[in-house]
Amino acid sequence: MNHIDLQNRHAVVTGGAQGFGLAIVDRMLASGAKVSMWDIDSLELETATTDRNRTIGVQCDVTDPDAIQAALAKSREAHGPVDILINNAGIAGPSLPVKDYPVSEWKRVIELDLNAVFYCAQAVVQEMMERNYGRIVSIASIAGKEGNPNASPYSAAKAGVIAFTKSLGKELASHNIAVNCITPAAAKTRIFDQISQEHIDYMLSKIPRNRFVTVEEVASMACWLSSEEMSFTTGGVFDISGGRATY
Repeated sequence: MNHIDLQNRHAVVTGGAQGFGLAIVDRMLASGAKVSMWDIDSLELETATTDRNRTIGVQCDVTDPDAIQAALAKSREAHGPVDILINNAGIAGPSLPVKDYPVSEWKRVIELDLNAVFYCAQAVVQEMMERNYGRIVSIASIAGKEGNPNASPYSAAKAGVIAFTKSLGKELASHNIAVNCITPAAAKTRIFDQISQEHIDYMLSKIPRNRFVTVEEVASMACWLSSEEMSFTTGGVFDISGGRATY
């Protein structure tokens, strides 16, 4: 494992108690960071923070701006100002065609997968600007580039994360704040529990490497994008789709 220097940096990882989020937490800890794990699931947080030094778990609904501010206060109290924000929390939503998609489910996916990215970024950018340093990394998806059938809100939300990344990256470029996103192919995380086997098979069939990405591979990219070495690129979209996307 290559060494990525995040020594004494404070990272907030949303959805940090499982899946991509927990793998990112572990790679950040191995790189020397202090980590605030935000997750809505208090039991998962309790398990995830056990035996992980330099971490705190904060129960937080990232679709609630007031809850974000409360979580941010707890995180700052424990670890100081936030240097790194990883927008990872998300859901897949049901696998259904648009004609059958419940409006309530559309709104639920958009609220967590897109709006919460805005809420969390808005909460930290002022402080990052004042300190003239920050790294914001959002976990988008290959679905945001190509659109997956029967996953319209998820695809739309992740496309929105890509566009938001480009916009915010330009806004903050003069403040030594790098804003980038990652577009992974699917991984075998608990998000698979939310989607049909037919949809899982469809996603695998599109990957030239003929396997799903691992959470450790996504964590490696996220941590490098969070490092001080990421000093020039901002508004970037970093592919990790096993060759599915070549643009």
